[in-house]
Amino acid sequence: MGQVYIMSISTSNSSAQKLKLFLRQEARNYGFEIYGIANPDAIKEASARFLKAIHAGYHGSMSWLEETAERRKSPKDLWPDVKSIIMLAMNYGPEIDPRKTLAFKNCAAISVYARHRDYHELIKGRLKQIAGRLAARAGENVKVFVDTAPVLEKPLAAAAGLGWQGKHTNLVNRDYGSWLFLGAIFTSAELPYDAAETDHCGSCKACLTACPTNAFPAPYKLDARRCISYLTIELKEQIPREFRPLIGNRIYGCDDCLAACPWNKFAQTTQEIKLKARDDLIEPLLKEFLSFDDSYFRTFFSGSPLKRIGRDRFIRNCLIAAGNSKDATLVPFVLPHLKVNNPLVRGMAVWALKQLLPANEFLIATDNMRKAEGSITVLREFQ
Repeated sequence: MGQVYIMSISTSNSSAQKLKLFLRQEARNYGFEIYGIANPDAIKEASARFLKAIHAGYHGSMSWLEETAERRKSPKDLWPDVKSIIMLAMNYGPEIDPRKTLAFKNCAAISVYARHRDYHELIKGRLKQIAGRLAARAGENVKVFVDTAPVLEKPLAAAAGLGWQGKHTNLVNRDYGSWLFLGAIFTSAELPYDAAETDHCGSCKACLTACPTNAFPAPYKLDARRCISYLTIELKEQIPREFRPLIGNRIYGCDDCLAACPWNKFAQTTQEIKLKARDDLIEPLLKEFLSFDDSYFRTFFSGSPLKRIGRDRFIRNCLIAAGNSKDATLVPFVLPHLKVNNPLVRGMAVWALKQLLPANEFLIATDNMRKAEGSITVLREFQ
């Protein structure tokens, strides 16, 4: 999983410098605003920090991170033949500050990166085109990775000069801020390395203080177990009660730490049409999302990152947002979810109704269900 493309073609060689210039032009042709080349041995310190985070349990239930931790220690552990790593970044800057949606409590807030088609396929296809042309020119092997492989993309991007890892652990670039998708091309070709970017965060703590759930135990450290993106996307269980009120109307991901970064004053709106937000995902109404059955959910989110969490987790998140809205007009859209088969959904329907109804009305609305309920996790929501 993750390795998506391998190619080796023997043709005439070019000088390393000419090849690098060729790659820079190819990157621009395929919509990548930033490009650089990293030494595969340049991220040893980052690998050590990653392992410490795993040992601290910061990865939560994302077991694959622990399972592939050793392979992430060095790019050469993933592919011994790699000599150069070409890192590319594509800007997905939004037209408006995504935090504005948080004020509309009856609407669903969706992370900027998920308001359009899944970026993996877009970037993977373009990286394959560039990698194929590189292989044809250099007569060397190439492998393409986009996010899903055991590759530490952000440290590699920093080593390649694309930016630096900010205190929120994400890449920051002085021209594009934090709105960047990353892709990597590993190659056996020896190419000139770029100088690593230096850290320009200074004493700023805007991203740390912006986090609603205090997910940063220290600068440059993220505890995923407290992160809204993890809670709404990766966590398959019920979201802990302490975090539910803090989630607000965020139903898929969170952009607060990214949007708060002062470097985003230089950010530019994406020019890639496939990364521009769908109109129906900018400020969608919660009542509409709560009405989605499984079939319509799959159709509506076809090609979207949201599809991967499934309809039940999607509804779980929408129910939390409904409860936080304090909008009693959403009660009719919450009630049907008391009768669904999945206790994940039933439990959150109970919680949402407790937030939306006076105590006596809540007891009346849920009385029959409570008497028949067999799930311990759902019954706990009545306590």
